[in-house]
Amino acid sequence: MQPPTEGELAILGVLWRRGAATVREVNDRLNEDSDKSIGYTTTLKLMQLMADKGLVSRDTSARSHVYTATAERERTQQGLLRRFVESTFGGSRTQLVLRALGEGSASPAELAQIKQLIEQLEKEESHD
Repeated sequence: MQPPTEGELAILGVLWRRGAATVREVNDRLNEDSDKSIGYTTTLKLMQLMADKGLVSRDTSARSHVYTATAERERTQQGLLRRFVESTFGGSRTQLVLRALGEGSASPAELAQIKQLIEQLEKEESHD
């Protein structure tokens, strides 16, 4: 499956949050979340292309077609992140994390989550 484009990712985000939705519902949400107006026909065409690519499924049993994300959120994020790390940081996850942590202040709760993840990874590593 091809990775989603930026526009397709925005549509997937709506479907991941809402579940199944019509083109009108997706278009309305995109326009609520965007500074620029997105036309209905643009959203319709993108969603039709996404169905062809296997990113969404389309239920045509009702007058208004209902779309559902078939691309799994976690898997899509993993693929996009992997491509981003490879192309931007030469494959170095360490450089990604250092850059992310150095670009602002993490909350105490976020730091606790990061520490917990590091401890978990260290435990897994010691069991291998």
